Amino acid sequence: MYTGIIQGVGRVQSYENGVLTMTPPEGFAPDGFDIGESLAVNGICLTVIADSGTLKFDVSPETLARTSLGDAIPGSPVNLERPMSADGRFGGHMVQGHVDATGTIVSITPEGNSVVYRFQAPIEYDRYLIDKGSVAIDGISLTVVKPVDGQFDVWIIPHTLEVTNLGVLKVGSRVNLEFDLVARYVEKMMAAGA
Repeated sequence: MYTGIIQGVGRVQSYENGVLTMTPPEGFAPDGFDIGESLAVNGICLTVIADSGTLKFDVSPETLARTSLGDAIPGSPVNLERPMSADGRFGGHMVQGHVDATGTIVSITPEGNSVVYRFQAPIEYDRYLIDKGSVAIDGISLTVVKPVDGQFDVWIIPHTLEVTNLGVLKVGSRVNLEFDLVARYVEKMMAAGA
């Protein structure tokens, strides 16, 4: 389980033969990673298969099909979050690291001390976009504003731009979307009771 509070930004080195190689930021994990440990990379829960200063992950065709990971090129910044410990603080919202779909950036508009990003999600996910509800974008816990027909805004403060990959993304960039877990469970339970 993750919370959507990004702990560092790594850099993609390569993606070859189903293996993603990435460099974490300096000091990100001073004790290193255990083989088999989970790490959210742009909101995707991946399993560490090697740690020698660079990290390696197996990436399945299913993960490539459902996420924007295939768009990454050497040097691409990726948001990183280690799983929440059982006694940790819950800073964002419940994030599983299971990407539902990809969306695209429609517009980026400076507004006061913030920047408003407008995203387009696949229309079939519109039902999970609730004004002032939660969404994870590339693993970042954010608040949905003005959702209409699969489009929605998020207001990004300077701190978030500084500590995530959002500041380098452009209009048309694809992002990973994970919709609110609670909304999906409620929907499933309501459908079963209907």
